[in-house]
Amino acid sequence: MTRHFLFLLGSSRGNGNTELLTRKAAEQLPSDVTQRWLSLAEHPMPDFEDLRHDSDHVRPSGDTPALFLDATLAATDIVIASPLYWYSVSAHTKLYLDHWSGWLRTPGVDFKKTMAGRTLWGVTALAHEEEEVAEPLVGTLNHTAAYMGMRFGGVLLGNGSKPGDVLNDSAALARAKTFFAQDPPLARFPYES
Repeated sequence: MTRHFLFLLGSSRGNGNTELLTRKAAEQLPSDVTQRWLSLAEHPMPDFEDLRHDSDHVRPSGDTPALFLDATLAATDIVIASPLYWYSVSAHTKLYLDHWSGWLRTPGVDFKKTMAGRTLWGVTALAHEEEEVAEPLVGTLNHTAAYMGMRFGGVLLGNGSKPGDVLNDSAALARAKTFFAQDPPLARFPYES
């Protein structure tokens, strides 16, 4: 099966440290792997309306929700490239993930079953020497993957505050060379044995 990577850029600015690190990792993918890059800032999602208990669930309307639903369903690998904002994912990224709740109830999609077995990855840049501060972001992505029955490739962490700083993080650049080469296991919640 040909792998298809969907890269979702969650930063509010283009070419930031997270995007630079993500592109360095993506350069290592084999040539037969297709890639699609979408900026969540350039294609803003509408506010999420929780309709879980309403009976009228329909396919998302509007160009942007349909764009992201179709791109997500087409991907074998989803890469959340979100800077660390207040110890978690960016607002753009969180809104995209909130829409997954609606997609779970979209008729004819069977979103959870469709996503099961696919792989969720994360890439983030943080302006902090202690990588432990990114644990809430890592937890968000791991738990999302675990709930959906997806594999979790972990989060590639890089350090950088000013634009381009991450390119000076030699350890992160070295990890980027092999990040997507791993065969990640199914995600698990921490309390699962």
